[in-house]
Amino acid sequence: MKSSGRLISIVRPEKTDLRREAGQRTRDDLLSAALELLAQRGQEGVTLREITQNAGANVAAVSYHFGSLKALCDVAIEHALERYLDAQIRELDALAESATLSELAEAFARPMVSALVAGGRDLAVIRTVARVGIDPPEGWERLAGKFEQARRQAVRVLAANLPEADERELVFRVRAAAGMLNWLAVAPIGAELGAEPAERVERMLIPVVAGAFRGAR
Repeated sequence: MKSSGRLISIVRPEKTDLRREAGQRTRDDLLSAALELLAQRGQEGVTLREITQNAGANVAAVSYHFGSLKALCDVAIEHALERYLDAQIRELDALAESATLSELAEAFARPMVSALVAGGRDLAVIRTVARVGIDPPEGWERLAGKFEQARRQAVRVLAANLPEADERELVFRVRAAAGMLNWLAVAPIGAELGAEPAERVERMLIPVVAGAFRGAR
């Protein structure tokens, strides 16, 4: 009996770990499925049935892991935004004070370019970001600090290159450049760019983004 008790104490944690791993896989699959559909249609076009079918899960799994379809979509959107903003912040952080407008444009657009070329989940993330950038969801303010951090870093380089422009104008140019990138991600031209090598996409796109930053006088 004692040896049986020891056996049970050894086996139970393993079964618990397997169940936990299976649960995490299901949660990840639901998030991936939600991201794909959000990228294609936006939040209004996503259904619980499609998500669970694409994830190979049941409706109860959504309730168990997230509570509701809306909560699942909120988590997927926040995940996408955080990934994109973290990547953009890293790129902008690395810029020197003496960075040129072309270098700023390259850093600002690189996460978008990388996702367009990579496809798959990276592209789903970037398209989700683009759609919610055009039509912000509830809870957008949760990430206001990261948006502000990215904007502040971009304005820092812009101000050094364009001392004649005031801060309000510089912020507008950053937001306009972001809007242009969002449009590229969801418009048909985004699929065309995705078929091109990253070097060619950058060669075509960076001067356009730099031009938006530079403006005209």
